[in-house]
Amino acid sequence: MRIVWGPTYELGILVIDQQHKRIVDYINDLDRLVDQPDAQLGVARVLYDLVDYTESHFSFEEALMERAGYKSLDDHHHKHRQFTFHIESLLRRNDEGEAVAQELLRLLERWLLHHILEEDGAYADEVRDFINSIGRERLGGWVNDNLRKHFRVV
Repeated sequence: MRIVWGPTYELGILVIDQQHKRIVDYINDLDRLVDQPDAQLGVARVLYDLVDYTESHFSFEEALMERAGYKSLDDHHHKHRQFTFHIESLLRRNDEGEAVAQELLRLLERWLLHHILEEDGAYADEVRDFINSIGRERLGGWVNDNLRKHFRVV
């Protein structure tokens, strides 16, 4: 495994941490694929899953930040859109036959180390304070409703 999920990557917001763990899973999936001669199909699968994941995760995360009253939400949304466009571009290039696994791997590692740990870390205290102010039980209902709203149920 290239990266092992652990407390270093956690924001202390369980529902978000569980979602962020998927980035580590994608990194490890890609790491297994990167030197295989027939990696393109596996990389395509990761990219399609990643597009779905980012749309779902970002909309959920932004809804939680909005609910918590996070003031830098617009800037954070813009960063999410840039990442999504980059992933969609890699998907198109992969579909056209270009080898993008290494570039995608580097992008995901940078995203994990920079965006999640730094930029998401910037909202973590505010969201945790919000969660504590309304109580975990009330939050649980909101989380369940929004997970169904933003994520595909398999």
